[in-house]
Amino acid sequence: MLTILASSPTRELTKDHPAPCLDERNGFVEVLKGVWREESRCLMIAAFPDAHGLNDEMTSFYREAVQNSDLSVGCFDLWDDRTPPLGKAALQGYDAIFLAGGHVPTEMAWFRSIGLKELLEGYRGLVIGTSAGSMNAAEEVYAWPEEPGESEKEELFYPGLGLARTVVLPHYQKLKDAFLDGRRLVEDITCSHSFGRKFYAIPDGSYVLVWEGKELLCGDAWLISDGEISRFCSEGKRREL
Repeated sequence: MLTILASSPTRELTKDHPAPCLDERNGFVEVLKGVWREESRCLMIAAFPDAHGLNDEMTSFYREAVQNSDLSVGCFDLWDDRTPPLGKAALQGYDAIFLAGGHVPTEMAWFRSIGLKELLEGYRGLVIGTSAGSMNAAEEVYAWPEEPGESEKEELFYPGLGLARTVVLPHYQKLKDAFLDGRRLVEDITCSHSFGRKFYAIPDGSYVLVWEGKELLCGDAWLISDGEISRFCSEGKRREL
């Protein structure tokens, strides 16, 4: 299995780039082209199982982004609460599985309800996490607080899917200056949770590669550990974790 923990795999839409496309920074598309199969069977696993309109829109967006990056798609299915339960053989029949972004604890509750961790055991394809999906892929998840009141919750750490050791904190370019519950999200809240642990804050365009027991951080990243923040990797660079 090749696992990619991304902040956001897609490029931001702009006037110059109005069509969905994968983010090419730090060799992301190049990595995909090295492992992508022709007519790949893709599956998007939603974060909000009952947000049907959002899930349909997101799946269509990702399919278009993949195709616009010259990657062949045979199908791009969606798994939310409208989908009949998939068995292990059916799930592992997909070549690429996308873990959607959303609210981290809500997504993990859904993943547990469908037995996703067990279904992925022995999977030999490609897993691509987006934001919350990347966070829930870890062995131990840090549910980075995002809604009012969550910074005081006791259950911010829980077992994840076990696809990676690395704990990523996505969208760092947007959240590094954010406030929550009257405190700075990073310096006051996140740093206080980092003692004895390591978090890797990454902006969109950066990602972690997990392959054959090795984990490699690609692009800009900051290490948050024992209450301190330090630069860990830079744009265009790679560093083993």
